[in-house]
Amino acid sequence: MQAATKQAPGSTYLAWPEPPSRLEGARERSAASAEMRRAPGPPLFALARLKARAFAQRSSGKRGGCSCAWARESSTEGCRTRQARQQAERPSLGTFPHGFLATGLHCGVKKDRAKLDLAVIISDRPCSAAGTFTRNAFVAAPVVVSQDVLARGKGVARGLVVNSGCANAVTGTQGLADARAMSDQLDSFLSASSSSSGTGTLVMSTGVIGQLLPINKILQGIEASTATLASNFNAWSDCARAFMTTDTFPKLRTRTFQLAGKEVRMVGIDKGAGMIHPNMGPPAAAAAAAPRPAGPPHATMLGVIATDAAVEPASLQSALTYAVDRSFNSISVDGDMSTNDTVVALANGASGTSEISEHKTPDDYVKFRDELTSFAAELAQLVVRDGEGAEKFVKVTVQGAPTYEGAHKVASVVSTSSLVKCALHGEDANWGRILCAVGYSQPPFDIDPTKVSVSFLAQDGSAPLRLLVNGEPEQVDEHRASELLAAEDIEIVIELGLGDETATYWTCDLSHEYISINADYRS
Repeated sequence: MQAATKQAPGSTYLAWPEPPSRLEGARERSAASAEMRRAPGPPLFALARLKARAFAQRSSGKRGGCSCAWARESSTEGCRTRQARQQAERPSLGTFPHGFLATGLHCGVKKDRAKLDLAVIISDRPCSAAGTFTRNAFVAAPVVVSQDVLARGKGVARGLVVNSGCANAVTGTQGLADARAMSDQLDSFLSASSSSSGTGTLVMSTGVIGQLLPINKILQGIEASTATLASNFNAWSDCARAFMTTDTFPKLRTRTFQLAGKEVRMVGIDKGAGMIHPNMGPPAAAAAAAPRPAGPPHATMLGVIATDAAVEPASLQSALTYAVDRSFNSISVDGDMSTNDTVVALANGASGTSEISEHKTPDDYVKFRDELTSFAAELAQLVVRDGEGAEKFVKVTVQGAPTYEGAHKVASVVSTSSLVKCALHGEDANWGRILCAVGYSQPPFDIDPTKVSVSFLAQDGSAPLRLLVNGEPEQVDEHRASELLAAEDIEIVIELGLGDETATYWTCDLSHEYISINADYRS
């Protein structure tokens, strides 16, 4: 797959198209807008006629928008390009970690029975568990429950249950009761199973904010899921599909590596395409901080990484926090932080490795932490590649900063600038917008304009296109700039000239389709 991120040795991932519900009608609405402008008479009547026609087409079974493999009669270049981006190598059975079972099914949260909406993952033994959670003030009920599970279990858990289609956020005491009921339902199965002792179920939800869960359907689904739990490819791929909301493909990746002389395996699932600008922290930090309120009803970013390595709970939490800061906390689609953002890690030790400790086995810990960080970055980049309406995948690197946190802040501000994202969508080398964003980023140090340089990096390894060097503008080769910006993958490098620290952010462009998708998300 040409659009895939650079793949580490031993790593494979799955990314094939789902029927793209979020795209339904997007191109139809775009065409409607154009026809409305041409239509005689008041625009309101033209829009009403077009909406009536669109409703009639949907009622007759005609799909709006590009449906890729599910509509072979569609042969637009945009469809072929999107479909090509979504294809990737599927992980083989042998790469899944030992001791974990997974499944995905439809329980009734989503109206369409073809769309899976409940995922379950369990370990055949108690495992170390860690989590990072949203810092949104309107923290969702499943986030509260998962933090409580980690606290009560002192970093030990057995399972994870995820529903998609309803976020269970801003749902009051009933929402909390429902999230606890989901956890308790899987716990009851784990406590009754003869395979091992121990319980503790983490909970995630994603979907529309402000609506109560159809909890009876979910509890029945959890009970039914225990009959389909398996460790094979189909089980894990169904599990990944059940995470999806506005995603156009399931995001599943596996990895194997050597640790302390033994083979260790990881599997990762994440989801997200809109309302993507995570800022997660470990349980205590996430609960204490709340920098912004919730956005409109939308999607969210969820992730789980399971490994058969043996890692003590505190060290797993430390490694996950480090990894998330350099992966999921370094992506942005639209600059909106969700109420539900959560990434958890589970480590059950089924590989037979000796237990890793940050303080007792520092070399093995660093090896594990770095593998986890690289793996998390691969998963996080899939979210950006599936960004709502995205046509460009953009890597923003800020180097030469006195602190990592400062470099990260500058990269974040550039990556969320609407003007920068629009320029990239239009393939316009308007580097002034990049420089402007750097200037108002307010890192915890003073920026010296005479030391700042900005370049576009070529994907073929040729010389960078320098736009600004030490505060002085370069004579830009507009033809080469157009060639670089016409590519799907774009890389921007910003040199601050103030130190040795570097941070990277991954973002995407801002397209007309993003507006179409989000103008009537709930409809």
